[in-house]
Amino acid sequence: MHGESRCVRCGPVAPLHVPEHIDAGIVASVVDRVAAEGGPERPALPLWCPWPLPAGWTVTGVAWAGDEAGGVRATAVACAGPAPLGGGPAELVLVAEEPGVGLGTRFAGVAGPDPGPELTEVLAGPGPGPGHPEHVEPARIRVGGHPTPLWLINSATDRSAYAGEARGMWLHAIAWPASAGHLLAEDVVLHDLTEWTPPELVYGAPSPYLHGGA
Repeated sequence: MHGESRCVRCGPVAPLHVPEHIDAGIVASVVDRVAAEGGPERPALPLWCPWPLPAGWTVTGVAWAGDEAGGVRATAVACAGPAPLGGGPAELVLVAEEPGVGLGTRFAGVAGPDPGPELTEVLAGPGPGPGHPEHVEPARIRVGGHPTPLWLINSATDRSAYAGEARGMWLHAIAWPASAGHLLAEDVVLHDLTEWTPPELVYGAPSPYLHGGA
């Protein structure tokens, strides 16, 4: 058994279920809860986690958003470690969610249910290609074995937020401080913990951002 913190500020879906502590047993319990939602008509949401973890990084939290009526509609995994450019610690929260949930934008510190309109603007922007002063290159990571672009989107000034799509769902990566977004330029590979949870995962102190500190 473990305690649970519930946040009702995460958007249309409430509450956000966040175990108070983090260890292998808690990850297993959240994996079981999320995987139980899966079926032929509605695949289970992934729990995206960097694997292998960057040097010095730990897993600091897992969460899911939803209720008994609608089921699991978003998941979050938090990690922490040394900032990629030095200067202290960094935090990263990865969110997978169905359209219209709003958990990723809540962690980004902005309004709206999802980044769809903003990404449409970015992809239709004036920059014709690399070298153009207004061209924006995405961060390119690997998600479930596939190259996946993540685009920089609006966020509160103390963090950076990226968004893209994986398995037909929104994928958000929110990093604190803002410069920690450079982690996504370091050959990050995301693995779905619902498919297999590496026994070598290292756990750290619970993330303050999953417990209402965003």
